[in-house]
Amino acid sequence: MEILLSALLFLAGSAVLVLAGKLYQARKSVRDMNEALEDIRNGNLNRRMLAVPDNIVAPFFYKINAIMEGYRDTIAELNERDQANRQMMTSLSHDVRTPLTTLIGYLDAVHSHLVEGGEREEYIETAREKAHSLQMYVDDLFEWFKLNSNERVLEIAPVNVTEMTQTVLSDWLPVFEQNEMNYAFFIPEKRMTVSLDTAAYRRILNNLIQNAVSHSGASAISVGVEEKKDSVEIWVKDNGRGIPAEELDHIFDRLYKCDPARMGKGSGLGLSIVEQLVRLQNGGIRVMSEVGKGTRFLLDFKLV
Repeated sequence: MEILLSALLFLAGSAVLVLAGKLYQARKSVRDMNEALEDIRNGNLNRRMLAVPDNIVAPFFYKINAIMEGYRDTIAELNERDQANRQMMTSLSHDVRTPLTTLIGYLDAVHSHLVEGGEREEYIETAREKAHSLQMYVDDLFEWFKLNSNERVLEIAPVNVTEMTQTVLSDWLPVFEQNEMNYAFFIPEKRMTVSLDTAAYRRILNNLIQNAVSHSGASAISVGVEEKKDSVEIWVKDNGRGIPAEELDHIFDRLYKCDPARMGKGSGLGLSIVEQLVRLQNGGIRVMSEVGKGTRFLLDFKLV
């Protein structure tokens, strides 16, 4: 009996010692946690809490570390986005200010009767062109911000893509004529149904055509719709100066203008908007180009 009692007392004493050790370890861990959280509150987002697996508070440490990892990544992303937005606003403010200043200059000259007759009409036409350029800047800017703030809500529904493409192209005929561009359309009569947001699809096609008209230096453009096995391919092709191979990976980047001659022309957002709108409609986009021979953009959407 005495042996049993001694054994029980030994086991109880050992348990008390173990419990005391764990309590001490827990109290120390809590102090470490408090110190680490204070360091984090002071701005050290790289601080982490360490604990051995058998520590009673180890699960809390691991969860706090995971939260801090996510918080740090979010802060880094926000800082990167803020810096990119500042860069974009600086670039766009310069690009907008230039045509706006020119527009005001032409209108002031007309208003003050500094030009008359045919020259006056030329000034008015130039002012009109500058106003349209500004409208495109503003449209691109608002579209890009809506896309990147998740405010752009697409209303996707079954659409006859051949008919929609023909409608968009009809609006471009006067532009092609004015710019003395040869054009060819390869649009079959067959109905091809694709799930699209009609406004977004118009924007995609308009941006691609505008890019060819304004920036490619092309004298000819062609647009086609072709049915594949389970999808529809829409392509926009020009015979312009082409894009160097090393630039192709960047043409959908925000504010990227691969041709130095384009600096100050266009917002640099048009193709980025195209890529995002295509992706939001579960489509695909590719580009093929050869310097001196032209560029071809290809869109792919699943048939319904």
